[in-house]
Amino acid sequence: MGEVSRAPLELVLALRYLKSGRKDSFVTFLSAVAGGGIAVGVFALILSLAALAGFQSALREEILVRTPEIEVEVPDRAAAAAIRDRLLSMPEVRSAQITSQGVGWIAHRGSIRPVSILGYEGPVPVIFPGAEGRPNGLYVTDALAHTWNLEPGDMVEVASSRPTLTPLGPQPRVVRLAVTDSFLSGITEQRDRIALPLSAAEGLFGYSDYRVLVETGDLDSALAVATRLRADNGDAVRVSSWQDLNRALFFALRLEKAMMFLAVLLIVLVAALALVSDIHLIIASKRKEIGILGAMGATRRTIMRTFVLLGAALGLVGVSVGGSVGASLAWVLGRYQLLRLPASIYFLDHVPFELEFGDVLLVLVSAFTIAALAAALGARAAATLRPLEALRR
Repeated sequence: MGEVSRAPLELVLALRYLKSGRKDSFVTFLSAVAGGGIAVGVFALILSLAALAGFQSALREEILVRTPEIEVEVPDRAAAAAIRDRLLSMPEVRSAQITSQGVGWIAHRGSIRPVSILGYEGPVPVIFPGAEGRPNGLYVTDALAHTWNLEPGDMVEVASSRPTLTPLGPQPRVVRLAVTDSFLSGITEQRDRIALPLSAAEGLFGYSDYRVLVETGDLDSALAVATRLRADNGDAVRVSSWQDLNRALFFALRLEKAMMFLAVLLIVLVAALALVSDIHLIIASKRKEIGILGAMGATRRTIMRTFVLLGAALGLVGVSVGGSVGASLAWVLGRYQLLRLPASIYFLDHVPFELEFGDVLLVLVSAFTIAALAAALGARAAATLRPLEALRR
């Protein structure tokens, strides 16, 4: 019964101290600064994390569309054919293609450019957006086709970085092919890519560097298929999922988000220090009242809870205002694409904002926890006051 009777008193006192009179107007101002600082910190955190999540989501999509869901490195063509046939028997697998990869150069009318070369069987793989599923042939990036004015049917020369050893010395391996069409290049790609028939790639690189590209149509299914392949084949082949192929990138993105969160969280920490100062100032201005409460039988725990509730109320107001404004603005900016970017420089023409429930929840909980801890730290000063000393002053 005692606990039930004390709880309303603590809450009433906390709300009363929030409404300072004219002589305590500076206390009211400092309380507004503390609560406003928490609101600004929460607002900045939600907005910055939403923008970062939007950019990272767009970057992941840009890269994953050009990354195979599963890539299986095999020792030779026979092993590649066996793996391909086994994969095609799985219900989750949509396609499995034997490929050969390497680097080299492409030349046309005196112009030469280094390229990554992928030889493939069957239709164009899905990692060449804009040309996926097209008939077998030579496909170049749209950027290269535009720069060199390449049209379907134009002849180009493709050279391998591996020369052929002859009695007369190393001789370059070169094939002459007609351009079939182009595919969409990505601004994140650091080197031009070309896709050509597997037979031409075998002439350039020899019968080596075989890999099987697997498509399931679902990233989670791809991870499950990759795990099964590793278990079935052991060390005979090397299986890499889309997650493995981009592990360094995904780690960098997670690290970037964590560092952004910690950096902007400093705003909330500074506001929490203002909250501690505000509570100390309220305690100093209400010293006699606190002494009277102690003389009337209020325990130190009751007084401390009063000021913890006071600080928590300020923190809750700041978190609520900052969270609602930040989330609303992030949604509006993302929905209507209000912040534009020069498309010729960036791979997007606007700043994307993507609200993630986990991020918003983490921000709100972290900010309120910091505010509550700051309130508890400031409230300890009230608990140390002795009633008689408070009344004398």
